[in-house]
Amino acid sequence: MISELTDALSRTRATLWQDALGAAALMVTLFAGLHLPALF
Repeated sequence: MISELTDALSRTRATLWQDALGAAALMVTLFAGLHLPALF
């Protein structure tokens, strides 16, 4: 099981930071979208 996890992490390490950046961008967009109506 641990070897499978390490294999999966080693295969996806190249795109892991891109996935994290995309998730952060989605959170920022959601946060801004929910708070924009309060400004107007």
